Amino acid sequence: MSWIDIGHIEDIPLRGARIIKTPVGCVAIFRTDEAEVFAASDTCPHKGGPLSDGIVHGKSVTCPLHNWVFSLETGEAQGADEGQIATYPVRLENQRILIDGDAVGKRTAA
Repeated sequence: MSWIDIGHIEDIPLRGARIIKTPVGCVAIFRTDEAEVFAASDTCPHKGGPLSDGIVHGKSVTCPLHNWVFSLETGEAQGADEGQIATYPVRLENQRILIDGDAVGKRTAA
């Protein structure tokens, strides 16, 4: 893995998100707790809603358009909804947020 420093944890509000632009599209960095962050696609697969504008609760985010709920750990839709969002490796080091540059650096060929 090739870790890239993308900012300080205080740059993201508690139970909030910020977006970074990458070759794989917009990735939302979610802060769920004082020292817990997750990285996932910013786009809901249902209607394309911006997940970074959603409600962060526990280790999940609820899409602001139609209330679909996704696990920030696995990307899987929860409850009766079906679908999945991409998740990316992210970690904290000395209060700095690091994301795996290899994971967000390339689009996959389909």
